[in-house]
Amino acid sequence: MSLIKKHEMTEKKLAANRRNQKLCNGPATVEGRERIRAANLRHGFYAQAEEVALRALGEEPAHFQELLEGLWETYNPTDAAQEGLVIRLARATWLMNRADRMQEGYAVRQARDVSNGREDRLHVQMMRLKITADSLRLLVQSVGYEHYVTTPADLEKMKNLHQEGVLKDMGEIALALFYQLHAPGTGEDGIDAEEKTRRVIRKIKEIFAISLDPEPAADVAADSSQPQESQQDAGATEEEKDERYPNITPAEWQARERARQLLENILTRQVEICEAQRKAILNESLKGPSPYERAAEIAPTHPNARLMRRMQDSNFREVRRVTNLLLKIKRHQRRMEALENSAALHYVSETKGVSDE
Repeated sequence: MSLIKKHEMTEKKLAANRRNQKLCNGPATVEGRERIRAANLRHGFYAQAEEVALRALGEEPAHFQELLEGLWETYNPTDAAQEGLVIRLARATWLMNRADRMQEGYAVRQARDVSNGREDRLHVQMMRLKITADSLRLLVQSVGYEHYVTTPADLEKMKNLHQEGVLKDMGEIALALFYQLHAPGTGEDGIDAEEKTRRVIRKIKEIFAISLDPEPAADVAADSSQPQESQQDAGATEEEKDERYPNITPAEWQARERARQLLENILTRQVEICEAQRKAILNESLKGPSPYERAAEIAPTHPNARLMRRMQDSNFREVRRVTNLLLKIKRHQRRMEALENSAALHYVSETKGVSDE
């Protein structure tokens, strides 16, 4: 025997339930929609202060009203508790959508900042590649002579390119080949040891105001910079070039030829690579960034990215909790209505059986 007393359904109670059921079909008329707006005021969200806050954030209060009316028609609240849950669900959904707009708005701002400086960065890259290609062409022109000897100017130019890192691993190899093509008896700077001594003596005399003795024309020619000599090599015959470097034998010239050709090929290839990269950057600037590149540029690396994500997840969990609670209440309500209808049918059948007897 059950200890819980079952409720007996009377005809009067059944009639009252039928009348209440007719009132639970949601806002089908203008009066019903006005009742929703009145419910907003009762629960305090859609008050005047909240409307002012929405407009201050650039949001339209009418859009929130449309969201609320849609949820109201979906769940058809029948009492104050269900009305409060529906309004709470609308608020949580609105805040979740606002969190999405926050992340998207920050991404748009970040993309705009990247786009503003994108053209300048690409232009700088193209100019740097063009300058590098021109420097390499000059080196190729110098190294192209058969009897080439590394000059201080060429060595300094190669060192600068290597320090900038534009040639990467090939820069180290090219620099080593320039050192290998030094004239015999010179250091890493490409200057003869005797020439260094003469320059130091000249500097000391200039510092202490010692009169400089006129030097013979041969010494003046020896003191001239080696880049000028390399320029003169363009119009000189092979015999004249050999006479400028008497310490280099024909066998040594032949041994140096392989390193010179390898250096010339490396520099020529690097010129082609620079030109190809410059054309690729030019095409990229004309086409604009790809979707993958744009996604990488707007990646959420700012400090507030994690906080925004947590806000979005929190609002989503709130929507899920309120929705589950509303569905549970609706299932319980349908279950109770089914029990009441079953009890009513049982009561009617019993009443009809008694009247038949």
